[in-house]
Amino acid sequence: MKLTISYAGFLLLAGALLLAVVWVFVLRHVPDDDPKTIRRTFGGVIIVAANRSDLLRGFVPAAAATLAFLLVFGLLGGWILAGRMLAPLTQVADAARMAANGSLSHRIRMAGPEDEFRELADVFDTMLEQLESHVAEQQRFAANASHELRTPLAISQTLLDVARKDPGRDQGELIERLHTVNTRAIDLTEALLLLSRSDRGVFTREPVDLSLIAEEATETLLPLAEQRQITLEVTGGTAKTAGSGALLLRMVTNLVQNAVVHNLPTGGTVTIHTESRHDASVLRVENTGHPLPPELVPTLTEPFQRGTERRRTDEHAGVGLGLAIVHSIVRAHDGTLDLTPRPTGGLLVTIRLPGTPQASSPNRAH
Repeated sequence: MKLTISYAGFLLLAGALLLAVVWVFVLRHVPDDDPKTIRRTFGGVIIVAANRSDLLRGFVPAAAATLAFLLVFGLLGGWILAGRMLAPLTQVADAARMAANGSLSHRIRMAGPEDEFRELADVFDTMLEQLESHVAEQQRFAANASHELRTPLAISQTLLDVARKDPGRDQGELIERLHTVNTRAIDLTEALLLLSRSDRGVFTREPVDLSLIAEEATETLLPLAEQRQITLEVTGGTAKTAGSGALLLRMVTNLVQNAVVHNLPTGGTVTIHTESRHDASVLRVENTGHPLPPELVPTLTEPFQRGTERRRTDEHAGVGLGLAIVHSIVRAHDGTLDLTPRPTGGLLVTIRLPGTPQASSPNRAH
């Protein structure tokens, strides 16, 4: 309606201006003499001139009729033009209304020329596609998290029921098993909170050296590696970046722990390499192990996915969020994560984070 009134108003204004021009430049120069005044020209032709009053009596009704026609024509034409121009917006509004009601699978797929409305519709379709993917991912994550959290709670409930029905059962064994199950539930809850924190990207950025973080993570996990007879090696040089030191330490720790746990039974190796390359800080974690199917590797960063198909049940089995947390932390730091299966078995993980060129330091090894 606003566009229609605007079109009609502009058309009416144009008509009024045109009539005003006729008055200013034509009619006001017509003399208001007696209409029977006869004037002779140089050629001897006699001209009978009408006066201004006669012209006004003929001009005003015609002008009023013209303005009325322009008003009606402007309203009708404006309504049709506005409807045709706003039809794409109606499609976008219908799609938005369907999305608000929970239907995210609908797409506009607007046809026609590459104009502003087509661009708006394409952007809206892209937003719906990303939103649908995000919602599906969150629903899948919530279902998996509920399942993972329910498992230790169900085990605790079973242990308590058994203890209640059999008071003579060894209480020390019961307490130890409850402690193990409760520890796993706490680890899972902390991992979920960390994943949520890294997804939000709410942290203070500060200068961080990935080589120092790699050293710290290696020192922490060295006893675990020695217990499993795995050799840890840290090589490379300084790799400066900006981010959360705590989150980046958790990222490297998760990678090294996965590399140690998902390795050969004995005699395996884990290599952690850091370097600065082309204004980027690079971290590579490479481990030996069993061959991984190429189709499995892209799914390892999804929550609750385990490359070993849950074969491990010891205290380092993890909660299935290790690489998901790594991926989330890398994404929050504007980096990239690449997973490549090694031909001889194991995995090569490469992380690139924004950084500044730094001088290399001597190689280090553990």
